[in-house]
Amino acid sequence: MGRLDGKRALISGTGGGIGRAAALLFAREGAHVVGCDLNPATSEETVKLARDGGGRMDAVAPADLATEEGARQWVDAAVSLAGGVDVLVNNASAIRFGPIDTLSFADWSFTIRHELDIVFLCTQAAWPHLVAAGQGAIVNVASISASRGAFFMPQNAHGAAKGGVLALTYQLVIEGGPHGIRVNAVSPAMTETPHTTALLADPAGPTASIAARVPLGRWGQPEDVAHAILFLASDEASHVSGANIPVDGGAAVVG
Repeated sequence: MGRLDGKRALISGTGGGIGRAAALLFAREGAHVVGCDLNPATSEETVKLARDGGGRMDAVAPADLATEEGARQWVDAAVSLAGGVDVLVNNASAIRFGPIDTLSFADWSFTIRHELDIVFLCTQAAWPHLVAAGQGAIVNVASISASRGAFFMPQNAHGAAKGGVLALTYQLVIEGGPHGIRVNAVSPAMTETPHTTALLADPAGPTASIAARVPLGRWGQPEDVAHAILFLASDEASHVSGANIPVDGGAAVVG
């Protein structure tokens, strides 16, 4: 018996990192996973890994979820492949960094679109299916940067976007409750993914100072976040809605 037996789970950004870890874990726990990614090659790698492990997974790639059409096409394809939606994990994102005095409005807008708008669009596309089912779980991947500043990199657009993700999460708790839809979030701190590997491997970079601010003494791995997502998506969390779980080794409480 898996913790997600019979669940139909849509997970965005499954080509690597947290999305891949969540997809593989969900598949092992019995869900029919339908992922998506901008990169068809890495997307297919994840599908193969899931199937080789005995799980059930499909994916749509390339998929541009930052457009209304792209988000709806992914959800419609997923519903066709899996026969419905029980779980939506809004994980996919893309970021551009820069200090406030040099970050262009184009880069700010790109980040808001690919970290906040993308969550709205995918949720809006999946919402009618969850309402029709009379139940469901949405898990949004936010960030510790939604509630505090980052000392090692200027993250104004990223923090603002993820703060918006949390605010949207809380509002959707209210709107989803009458339909049996639970909405929660996870907030990772620094996590080792394909996008952060170069930064963490740089001996002149901020890795030592990052680890020093984490009580558990290390940055996160994608699997750390995936297990928190799994709990929130499972029936074990059937009375949990509006939670935001930090997956940060205790960094959120450090002064």
